[in-house]
Amino acid sequence: MDGGGIAISGRQLSTHAKLVLPLQHPQRSLHAQRGHDTRRQALASPPEAEPLVASTSGQDNRRAVGEEIRSDFPILHQMVHGDKQLIYFDNGATSQKPKQVLEALRAYNEGYNANVHRGVHYLAAKATSAFEEAREKIARLVNARSSREIVFTSNGTAALNLVAHSWGRSNLRPGDEVIVSVAEHHSNIVPWQMTCQATGATLRVVPLTKDTQEVDMQAFKDMLSEKTKIVALVYVSNMLGSVLDTDYIAEETRKVGAKLLLDCSQAVPNMPLDVQSLGADWIAATGHKFCGPTGIGFLWGRSEVLEQMPPYLGGGEMIEHVYLDHSTYAPPPSRFEPGTPPIAEAIGMGAAADYISDLGLENIHSYEQEMGGYLYEKLSAVPGLTIYGPPPEKRGSPLCSFNVEGVHATDLSTFLDFEGIAVRSGHHCTQPLHHHLGINASARASPYIYNTKGEVDTFVDELRSVLKFLK
Repeated sequence: MDGGGIAISGRQLSTHAKLVLPLQHPQRSLHAQRGHDTRRQALASPPEAEPLVASTSGQDNRRAVGEEIRSDFPILHQMVHGDKQLIYFDNGATSQKPKQVLEALRAYNEGYNANVHRGVHYLAAKATSAFEEAREKIARLVNARSSREIVFTSNGTAALNLVAHSWGRSNLRPGDEVIVSVAEHHSNIVPWQMTCQATGATLRVVPLTKDTQEVDMQAFKDMLSEKTKIVALVYVSNMLGSVLDTDYIAEETRKVGAKLLLDCSQAVPNMPLDVQSLGADWIAATGHKFCGPTGIGFLWGRSEVLEQMPPYLGGGEMIEHVYLDHSTYAPPPSRFEPGTPPIAEAIGMGAAADYISDLGLENIHSYEQEMGGYLYEKLSAVPGLTIYGPPPEKRGSPLCSFNVEGVHATDLSTFLDFEGIAVRSGHHCTQPLHHHLGINASARASPYIYNTKGEVDTFVDELRSVLKFLK
């Protein structure tokens, strides 16, 4: 190390100073606005707040990505298996957290750990303010009309389940149809199977095109009818990397009067999203795939749709009044957030939203298109290797899922790990898709904003060495 930088694989990485600004005074929470006296009192005379790491979201200057931001991610600067420099290519499963997110988590746990929307004391007011500020950050990230359209959930799976079990079970009837695709993550298949079994609705599955392995748009259009009540599709596939033509999907879905739900867990980290123009009624995403903590995700829904949905779970916080024989429920988003929420995780996810916003989602998408194309090109040159999904220009994520003839994906991943390279192996929670492709498992390399072409080169070199050994 010299000059204040960190040397990784012979390259000098710059360090970045944190911008520290005082946290704004807590504002009245959503619950306080509903007229809960204790919550109004907690936020009416906010105490002076201590400095916290603040966002520079909205500024025109965008930071570079790749090597330039690696110093923000402490976990990347380590040796594994003794003397192997870690190369982390498992971002499709979970991304790493920058110092800014780690600091936000530390600040809450060490400085103002308290429950939200309840107490009248200093810590409760500060926690409530930070928690609701995080909701506003997520709303800005996806360009929601209001933070009230953002429901915090435990992850993307919980967000998808919320729609399936709340809207689905109250709206679907025998003879109705739900459309998914064969490329869906299990979290967008299993809840709809359960809902269809409970309601008598029918689950229909759109196949893929044979050439590029994308959702077959003609088959989708042919499947639509007046029986279709909801279309639930993945925006960016976590196995194929393919990106959905949402304009076409939304237009055709509206023609039959159906609702549209998009699984955006792989989209939010990699590209700009504008829910006001997307044409969907809901999107679901998880925080840990865009540099946030685990255990937190969100559902965005059109306010008029959320208002019509009944609660999914019952308990405290999601109510207006509780009597012994009945209860009345709070408006969204509180209606769908019973009990003590994941407070630290929501604040951390808000910090992650700030982080990728400061980098610029267009900037991130451009870099990942370049990285994905480079990875695809290098892997394509490996003899006997098959990459699944469309070519790079049709992908919304830089990930590549692949197999090598005569080598099991798990063996391949295990030996790569011995060289310090972390990739995923298995079915990636897409068993139906793997069955459709005629395979039991695949290996997946999924770089992200802090990975470099140099790491791709090292990965492919080690892959060739491992294949030579295994064969």
